[in-house]
Amino acid sequence: MPESDYREQQLISDCLRGDRMAQKRLYETYSGKMMAVCLRYCKDRETAKDLLHDGFLKVYTHLESFKGSGSFEGWIRRIMVNTALEFLRKQNDEGYHLDVEEAYTLSNDEIGIMERMQAEELIQVIQRLPDTYRTTFNLFVVEGFSHREIAEAMSITESSSRVYLTRARQMLQDMLAKVK
Repeated sequence: MPESDYREQQLISDCLRGDRMAQKRLYETYSGKMMAVCLRYCKDRETAKDLLHDGFLKVYTHLESFKGSGSFEGWIRRIMVNTALEFLRKQNDEGYHLDVEEAYTLSNDEIGIMERMQAEELIQVIQRLPDTYRTTFNLFVVEGFSHREIAEAMSITESSSRVYLTRARQMLQDMLAKVK
């Protein structure tokens, strides 16, 4: 077993025993990456910090359910994404149900704009998307969810997921064209 896997298992074991220092190490180890996840789902840093806090409370509470199959970081990331989705569902009085219209597509030239941007700039632009579009974009493009998984997570149809993704891309294209 690689040393890093052993340290991770020991850290998990110590956290399960209620060791506060181990909990602090776990937080310090993963909070940076998980903050980036949270920032992708909300519009401001304070809300992202709240999501991060809530997510880590769930990590500590449900740590015994991590069975060691798959990546521990991936397991934490899934909790953070689900925490963000729960938050968005509570915030969105209208739900995710919008009328489905004709979708737009991006040309290869338009995609090139995104490739030239710095990650920080792109995150700032993505944060300006409406919640539904931003969430769909993040789940599909960043987290790798399928449209079926997005539909289940957001209580929408798969075709709505596709339309929201296309609209998010179109809005990003429009916003990025102004940045050029």
